Amino acid sequence: MEDLRGKLHWLMGLRVVVVTLLLGLSLAFQIAKGELVFTFYALIVFTYAITIAYALTLRYLTEPRALRPFASFQVGIDLLLETFLVASTGSVESPFSPLYVITVALASLILRRRGGLITAGVSVILFGVLTNIQLYGLLAGHGWLLPSRLSPAETIQALSLNGLALVLVGWLSGTLAEQLRRTGQSLIEKERGLVRLQAFHENVVQSISSGLFATDPEGRITSFNRAAQDTTGHTMDAVLGRPWWEVFDWQQGDLFGAVPANLTAPHTFEAEGKRADGTRLVLGMTLSPLTEQGVRTGLVGMFKDLTQIRDMQEEMRRKEWLATLGEMSAGMAHEIRNPLAALAGAMQMLRRDVALEETNARLMDIAVREATRLDAIVTEFLFYARPPALNLKECDVNEVLSETLDLLRHQAASRPDIQVTPQLRPGPMTARVDPDQIKQVFWNLATNAFEAMPAGGQLTISTGRRWVGAGARSGDVIEIAFYDTGEGIKSEALDKIFLPFFTTKREGSGLGLAAVHRIVDLHGGWIRVDSQEGKGSRFVVCLPVSAQEGPRLWYEGREPWSREPWKRS
Repeated sequence: MEDLRGKLHWLMGLRVVVVTLLLGLSLAFQIAKGELVFTFYALIVFTYAITIAYALTLRYLTEPRALRPFASFQVGIDLLLETFLVASTGSVESPFSPLYVITVALASLILRRRGGLITAGVSVILFGVLTNIQLYGLLAGHGWLLPSRLSPAETIQALSLNGLALVLVGWLSGTLAEQLRRTGQSLIEKERGLVRLQAFHENVVQSISSGLFATDPEGRITSFNRAAQDTTGHTMDAVLGRPWWEVFDWQQGDLFGAVPANLTAPHTFEAEGKRADGTRLVLGMTLSPLTEQGVRTGLVGMFKDLTQIRDMQEEMRRKEWLATLGEMSAGMAHEIRNPLAALAGAMQMLRRDVALEETNARLMDIAVREATRLDAIVTEFLFYARPPALNLKECDVNEVLSETLDLLRHQAASRPDIQVTPQLRPGPMTARVDPDQIKQVFWNLATNAFEAMPAGGQLTISTGRRWVGAGARSGDVIEIAFYDTGEGIKSEALDKIFLPFFTTKREGSGLGLAAVHRIVDLHGGWIRVDSQEGKGSRFVVCLPVSAQEGPRLWYEGREPWSREPWKRS
């Protein structure tokens, strides 16, 4: 019905245009010949007036069933006006008789074939009545419809031709209108089906758990589903028009070894890239050619995030290796510790009871000191290999850190060239931790920072809390950051600093940071480091608010000992 309302608006506008052009031009010709025909003035004014009335009526006509009678009424009024105009301008000889044809055609388009045929019949009847009145001179005495110059036979012939033309126009235009209506309905149904299909396709693409993207022939992204956005951290607007390999932080040259230059069949590979925030991203991807009628028009890529799986595999391999090493080393350490203690005790007794020369006495002191240091290393390693069970408590991490800061300030007092600056987050930060072992973590990280600043510097210790996304293990974490302005760590050493017995110090045992990593690991947390040689280092300890006993299962897309820069959210 809204379509019929639109057609009525179109009919009213066309009526005004036709009347203005035809009658206006005729009026102009009459004026040019010095004649003044008031009939044209009256018809033009009347047409404008009823069109305004039609428009106002249609505006308040809200009942859909009343639109068709209203349209029929307008067509009827048009026929009467045309009949009056034809009668005023010579009836069968009138130049305005083709207006019937226009009205019949419009009626067919608006009222369909039946309405067009009815309009054609009424037009034939009205034109026939005028022709017969003129033919027999029924109103000639009143000055109306004077006899034409045509003979009766020519008049009947003109009437027949006009009547036949009107009927044919009514039937043909009605048939055409019916076909247009059916075609329009078919197009609407197909369009709705296409819209539903597109919506279904869009819902499927957006609902699948795998990342999906499509590209043009040059490799620029044209589609990027919701899972792809969640996995990479890029929004749709940020990736549209960009080469697909840049989105994953890959170099096109590096892909030639993994992706065929001319891809003709689905190709699966695994590659490591970065998310939008710079974190590590391992993807298992399948690329397929996108074709249309046998012509390649781009690529379709489907991928899964394998970062957590690969991290867990690497972590498990590392844990298995450390467990095996720990069991073997712990047994050896026990075997070494007992004779070492006896040896150290014997040397101390000999040093006290036997008078030695100065050189021998100095050598004996060195032997006793080194035996004591070796015993400390063995003890520290045993603590690392077989740490005590966690004694978890609900603690305010800020308070635990403050207690450690008191000891650090006392130690820093002997180093006036070192400044300790705490930046603790206001308010309590409660987590389930073992306070004694967490203090050991803080102490080791701070003393390492002191040793990394032999020429002095500043140690900034800050705390904060943020949310991390790690799949099923997402949640709030507490961060404790130790940032020093010391010498920094060489890039080739960053991957090894948490391994047992690895150290860059002359006097170090290489177990301090390994123990830190082990304790944080047991709390279900992780530790990250970012360092630049000559500019300092930053160690960040992340502890889940609800810690779990046992091996750590918390990840955020990279190894806990990753050397990639840490970024605060």
